[in-house]
Amino acid sequence: MPDAPAPIVPDAKDWTWVLDTPCPECGFVAADVDVARVGDAIRADAATWAVVLDGPDPSARPRPDVWSVTEYACHVRDVHRLFAERVRSMLDQDGPHFAGWDQDATAVESRYDQADPAVVRSELLAAADAVAALYDGVPAAALDRTGFRSDGSAFTVDSIARYHLHDVVHHSWDVR
Repeated sequence: MPDAPAPIVPDAKDWTWVLDTPCPECGFVAADVDVARVGDAIRADAATWAVVLDGPDPSARPRPDVWSVTEYACHVRDVHRLFAERVRSMLDQDGPHFAGWDQDATAVESRYDQADPAVVRSELLAAADAVAALYDGVPAAALDRTGFRSDGSAFTVDSIARYHLHDVVHHSWDVR
C-alpha cells in the first residue's frame, strides 16, 4: 500500500454561521434557499461532481496540502450519507443527539487518496439521490423538528438542509 499523502490541515471552523451570513468564499446564501427545492439542488450539485470526476486526472492533488477532486468527492459522498442519517433520526426521534464526525480522520482511515474516481462518482450520485429523496419527502410540518450536534449546535430539519446544501455547494466551488 502506498504511503499516505501529505496531511491536509484540519478544518476546525464551526461553519454554522453560514445559516445567518452569506459565505464570502462560495457566495452561498442560506436565506435564499427554498427548502422545498433542496433535493433538486443536491441532485444538480451531484451532476457537477459526475463531470469533474470524469475530467483529466481527478486523483491528482493541485498542491500537496489540498485534496484532489476525487478526495473532495469522497468527502461529499460521505456528507450526503451522514446528513441522510441525521435527517432520518430527526424525523424518527425527538431531539436526537448526533455523534461527532471527524471528517479528516475519515479521509485518512478510508484512504480517500486511493479511491477510484469511477466508483466514487457512482457512490456520490447514489448517496446524493438518496438524501435528496429524503428531503423531497419531508412534510412541511416536520421542518421544525430538532436535532443536536455533539458540540451542542441545534438544528431543525429546515436549517440542517440549508447547512448540508452549503457544504456540498462549497466543495463544488473548491474544485471549480
